Amino acid sequence: MLAEPVPPELQAAQAERLRKAWETPKGWRYWSAVNNSEVGVWYSLTAFCFMLLAGLMALMIRVQLAVPENDAISADLFNQLFTMHGSAMMFLFAVPIFEAISILILPAMLGARDMPFPRLSAYGYWSFLIGGIFVMGSILFDVAPRAGWFMYPPLATEEKGPGSDIWLLGLSFIEIASIAAAVELIVGTLKCRPPGMRVNIMPLYAWYVMVVGGMILFAFPPLIAGDFLFELERSFDWPFFDPTRGGDPMLWQHLFWIFGHPEVYIVFLPSIAIAAMIVPTVARRPIVGYSWIVLSAVGTGFLSFGLWVHHMFTTGLPNISLGFFSAASEAVVIPTGIQLFAFAATLMVGRVRVNLPMLWIAGGLAIFTAGGLTGVMLAIAPFDFQAHDSYFVVAHLHYTLFGGMVFPVIAGVYYFYPFIAKKRLSDRLGKWAFWLIFVGFNLTFLPMHLTGLLGMPRRIYAYPAGLGWDWLNLLSSTAAFVIAAGFAVFLVDLLRPKSRQPQIARNPWEAGTLEWSHDVPEEAWGARSVPYITKRYPLWDQPKLVERMDAGRYYLGDAEEGFRETMITSVIDARPLQVQRVTGPTWKTHGAAIFTGGAFIFPTFHIYWPAILCGAIAVGFIIWWLWSDTARPPEKEMKDVGLGLSLPTYASGPKSVGWWAMWITMLGDATAFASVIFGFFFYWTASPDFPPPEALDPVAWLVGLAAAAMALAWALTRAARSLNRAGRLAAARGALAVAPAATLLGAGALIFSVLHMSPTAHVYPAIMWAIMVWVVVHSGVGAIMQLYCLAGSLAGKMTPRFDADIWNVALFWHFHALSALVACAVLGLAPMVLT
Repeated sequence: MLAEPVPPELQAAQAERLRKAWETPKGWRYWSAVNNSEVGVWYSLTAFCFMLLAGLMALMIRVQLAVPENDAISADLFNQLFTMHGSAMMFLFAVPIFEAISILILPAMLGARDMPFPRLSAYGYWSFLIGGIFVMGSILFDVAPRAGWFMYPPLATEEKGPGSDIWLLGLSFIEIASIAAAVELIVGTLKCRPPGMRVNIMPLYAWYVMVVGGMILFAFPPLIAGDFLFELERSFDWPFFDPTRGGDPMLWQHLFWIFGHPEVYIVFLPSIAIAAMIVPTVARRPIVGYSWIVLSAVGTGFLSFGLWVHHMFTTGLPNISLGFFSAASEAVVIPTGIQLFAFAATLMVGRVRVNLPMLWIAGGLAIFTAGGLTGVMLAIAPFDFQAHDSYFVVAHLHYTLFGGMVFPVIAGVYYFYPFIAKKRLSDRLGKWAFWLIFVGFNLTFLPMHLTGLLGMPRRIYAYPAGLGWDWLNLLSSTAAFVIAAGFAVFLVDLLRPKSRQPQIARNPWEAGTLEWSHDVPEEAWGARSVPYITKRYPLWDQPKLVERMDAGRYYLGDAEEGFRETMITSVIDARPLQVQRVTGPTWKTHGAAIFTGGAFIFPTFHIYWPAILCGAIAVGFIIWWLWSDTARPPEKEMKDVGLGLSLPTYASGPKSVGWWAMWITMLGDATAFASVIFGFFFYWTASPDFPPPEALDPVAWLVGLAAAAMALAWALTRAARSLNRAGRLAAARGALAVAPAATLLGAGALIFSVLHMSPTAHVYPAIMWAIMVWVVVHSGVGAIMQLYCLAGSLAGKMTPRFDADIWNVALFWHFHALSALVACAVLGLAPMVLT
């Protein structure tokens, strides 16, 4: 069947229908596009712009530190600069650039037409842009945060002005966008692989996407929980971090570094993923140790969550804790080393043809290895006692991040640029940029190791002469401008006109992975037809694959109904399950992002009613978006996708991508909730008078009523799903009508159970209130979901056959009911047990 020729006129007609279905909007409507090829480019360029702005801040810092007792900039501006430099690099570049590149190239690597939720990607991008401009723009008005990118209390909690609030709320907004992108990427990797591409043959990049996406889901929520507590203290004086009222600033350090150390590997592993694509191409052979690399990536991600106290060795922790976390910090070197040795082995046994991307990879690995060695030194607690908060740590951090992220990302730009733009970047300019950045980097940061060992603390605005730091700082500051010159060359190469370039070869690197089957000139449809994949390097090992893809001989070679479609397959062995109709261009994502931004930005200035209104409007936009364009009954249930295969056009439950997205999202949400509960037990273990003897407790019978009502709401939602599936629509609608009332009853009982407690008096009532607020807000979301399903049933959007909405809502309620019961146990039972 595959060998049968397709008549040229049929090929042309099919291609024209596909082209029309996937057409990118023109003119001003272009900005309503949701294609991964457009959103990924916007995302990447925006993240790169934020990186350049952060780099300019670093140059201003180095100018100030070039000579002793300098007054080039004020102390207050210096504090804003180093805070914003670190925050921008970590939150506006390091994680977003991974998600941006992945959104751009992952569908092509998987032979998919697009990601499963294009509008979610677009919503995440516009949220990122709004939040990033808000946070970065604060420095222009002299209101940027000043307490460091780690926001330690009490310095940050007591800071005057909106700076700390801008950091907390602006970056929380961006973190939510990052989690949305992580959900999109994980579901895309699990469910949008081409038929035949089992998990053990999918590209290594896809494995790294899943590992890093999972790390984001478990690392960002503790920080969001910390931001939640922090902002409650800033806005309402609830004393979570105030020791005079029972709070403890150490809780913030735990929550922050539970995020912060995995963040290092969230940044590093995507860069290794880029190397995993470039190294086999350069060696012209499959990667050595594929399975070992996958296991090592998973192991690195797992171990990274056991290292956070690495950053807290000087806080007075018990020796047994220091020993455990010191050993864990050493152990993470093992899986990291396995990955690097696998790359070296691949190059040793291959027929290496060095190119420009490999030069950047080699430079990055050299720098990262040096950073890893100093990391091993800092993992030894006695050495850390001496080097902590010195410029030795600054040098280590930059060797790790530059070598583990910046160099490989630039390698990826040079490697994937022909895929993205259908043009080549200059080898000559690329080499100039490499050597300027490589030499400038080492001249900047290598001396900082000595500067730190000589006693120079980080984050100081000025220093006296005669301490041995003068020439080292001058060298570092001068060399920083060499790095800047290298980035200027790279930027010129990236932005220079390339219209006179001849058309590039389709696979200029002679790579073996599926993204190099792309169309030249570019087509918006992603893959002309979705192939059947049996090898890890199909372009090397599956003869005539590209030719047959181009002819439309594989799956979904046509768009007869005019819809954008991609294939959904099973998680493990990629069996075809469904034709997914993906959403097209819209302005709804812009409205949702703008008003979501308002819900976060207005509270920065303690303006709450407009924030509540913006939140309500944002919810309205999201409901409109979901109602009008998702999970709607199709005009026909089955579709012929080619090669004699017919697939359903609708799926619900575990077969649907929406169900998987809800499952993954709620894992992250449950992690954030667990972090808030962790706060309660942290106070109990850290303070002998928690709860204080005179403290009032929540009203037990109201807490019991709340637990019963939430359990009833869950049971009614679950029953509604079963009744609807059985065709008993009246009973299902009755359950969905009563369920929101039970939800609101439970939320109200929970509010009244703590209403007599004063959250400003002591941390004990404050944490009780915080748990209540968390559960009540989620209950409101749950009630909206129940009413959404009721409306869908009444309007005919949700039927016994087409019931994806109720499956997804029931899954939300599984998580929320468990969270609510845990919260009620803490509020109702913990006071009895602990006192």
